[in-house]
Amino acid sequence: MKTYSISEVAKALNLTPYTLRYYDKEGLMPFVERTSSGTRLFKESDIEALKVIECLKSTGMPIKEIKNFIDWCSEGDATLQQRFDMFMERKATVEAQMEELKKTMEIIEHKCFYYKTALEAGTEDIHKNNNIGSAFTH
Repeated sequence: MKTYSISEVAKALNLTPYTLRYYDKEGLMPFVERTSSGTRLFKESDIEALKVIECLKSTGMPIKEIKNFIDWCSEGDATLQQRFDMFMERKATVEAQMEELKKTMEIIEHKCFYYKTALEAGTEDIHKNNNIGSAFTH
């Protein structure tokens, strides 16, 4: 079975070895084996687990809650409901973030239009009578 070093895994996941060591210290990687000298040996399944950790982190989930998830995984089928509920909650969180980002994008697209048309006209005065911008929004 192929194993990977911490630097290989860090590079593959666009993380730093320091981040991976921190995750290990926080108990997020109990599945990673070590050599007798303490060197971490990562398997493909470890890399996949780290991708899930990174996914959860990108939703804003605190490390402590990710640790709970890792612990639940170790406990097996008895925690299936908790894990399902946690992912349903994460899904709702990401959906809310996406809605906020859509609103942000609408404002940015509007401002791109505003400035593009002002540039084409050579002045912002083109927008004075059509309520596209005010002194506070451009």
